[in-house]
Amino acid sequence: MAKVGVILAGCGVYDGSEIHETVITLLALDRAGAEAVCMAPDMEQMHVVNHLTGEPSEGETRNVLAESARITRGAIKDIREVEASDVDALILPGGFGAAKNLCDFAVQGSECSVQPDVARLVREVVAAKKPLAAVCIAPALVSRVLGNERLAHKLTIGSDEGTAQALQSMGSEHVTCPVSEFIVDEENKIVSTPAYMLAGRISEAAEGIEKTVRALLDLI
Repeated sequence: MAKVGVILAGCGVYDGSEIHETVITLLALDRAGAEAVCMAPDMEQMHVVNHLTGEPSEGETRNVLAESARITRGAIKDIREVEASDVDALILPGGFGAAKNLCDFAVQGSECSVQPDVARLVREVVAAKKPLAAVCIAPALVSRVLGNERLAHKLTIGSDEGTAQALQSMGSEHVTCPVSEFIVDEENKIVSTPAYMLAGRISEAAEGIEKTVRALLDLI
């Protein structure tokens, strides 16, 4: 049974992992007979957002690992404990937490930095020639890590021109992609799909994510 690492960033689209994208990913892995090894950094979130109003909750703090555990029913590891040798592949669902907690792309754009253990594991997986997938805005994180390594690579966030330009400035070749599809960087075994960067409905996000998971597993 293939073991696929799933890096989470909290719980909720505005300040953590996008829940639909995460659950679709976990369901697709399970249906394919793969074992999901869920993980998140043990750190405080950038901020907490009231998902009813879309506004930050002043004075409230939450922990990324503890919040991520809500989605995984408690089955989750501190990413510090995980190495590339523990998994056969790696996938990062999206949500603003990927751009706020796992890195600070939401604030710093192409000048962003990546949480050290997240960056380490992405580097280790790519260096080991193990497959990696990134969903929605998560390719921005991958772009920063691989750009810092000066590794030529291809990614997609869909078709948003400003975000695509940011990825290109970090060293990625951006490939425009519709919501129902994915792109594969065969050389580096990297798969990416737009999901809610373009999706208007959960079924649209699911189509691209499910195809991405299948492509990821085919690369193992």
